[in-house]
Amino acid sequence: MTLRVEWRNGIQHLPEGATILIAFPGVGNMGKVAVDSICKLEDSLEVARLHPVGLPPHAELDEDGLLAPPHLSLSIVRTGAEKPLLTLSGKAQPNDPALQSNLAREVMAFLEQQSATTVLVLAGMIDKPEIKDTFAVASSASFRIDMEAMGVDVRRDEPRSGAIGVAALLASMGPLYGINSACVIGTTVGSSGDILASQRLIEHVERWFEFGLTVPTNGSEWLRERLEARAPAAKDDLVREMTSPHDAFYM
Repeated sequence: MTLRVEWRNGIQHLPEGATILIAFPGVGNMGKVAVDSICKLEDSLEVARLHPVGLPPHAELDEDGLLAPPHLSLSIVRTGAEKPLLTLSGKAQPNDPALQSNLAREVMAFLEQQSATTVLVLAGMIDKPEIKDTFAVASSASFRIDMEAMGVDVRRDEPRSGAIGVAALLASMGPLYGINSACVIGTTVGSSGDILASQRLIEHVERWFEFGLTVPTNGSEWLRERLEARAPAAKDDLVREMTSPHDAFYM
């Protein structure tokens, strides 16, 4: 196993029976925005960083000002609900299909070792602007039946062309590791950072699975307002920083 696990903040093991919300950059970035927003808007704590082989070679400064290698971040979200809830997300995934498959297998094997019970991958699907759908696709008949009993809109005929990438593999591999897995999909026009589509995704996940997430009722601008309130007042000029001959360099 090439996946290296870096435990953080004094944690050495995941809570048993946890549900993991997973997202990677993709269509509209809506799954990634949803997962990142949950971590920012709820009481969350990074408990581990997963270091697989094949991520783009881009080391970045972390929140402590330390240079960190590319990784996937695993955080626990404290909502007060009985079900332990965690999120797993990364800024990128391998470009090589073989490395994508290897990453998915190693992540699922790790979650199996940690006694996780459910993996929900959040993703977007391009559709017409007037279509605002959110639905789930299961990887096993038993989990599909369970979700339907919970009132989840589970589709059997979408996405018609299937799905690709690490997120798709994680959503489909659950039965191989004794884990319930599904993909929760929201439609989007495909623009980067579709905040409103991400809001719908969060609302449906909470409605269906009752994780105890805070779902506001003050209109469609809630997520934008709360994220902007947490943004720094001064905007860094990242282009200038990366092109300055005195500061930027390639490693």
